[in-house]
Amino acid sequence: MLSVRLSERVEHRLSELSNKTKRSKSYYVEHALEKFLDEQEDYLLALARLEEKGPNITLEEAKKQLGLFDE
Repeated sequence: MLSVRLSERVEHRLSELSNKTKRSKSYYVEHALEKFLDEQEDYLLALARLEEKGPNITLEEAKKQLGLFDE
């Protein structure tokens, strides 16, 4: 269980959306939070990879290793 304090503007928008779509406000809050967490996890993973000391390769080398070709 989690309680969240929202601004009046956000609460109003969320209530309107919930009423129009007949879905709960919790549905939209959870959906938005999942998307945010996915993006943050991807960002942190990318940041960690950038900080690793390893060999750098060009885009062309990466495409060749992955078997990708320009069309």
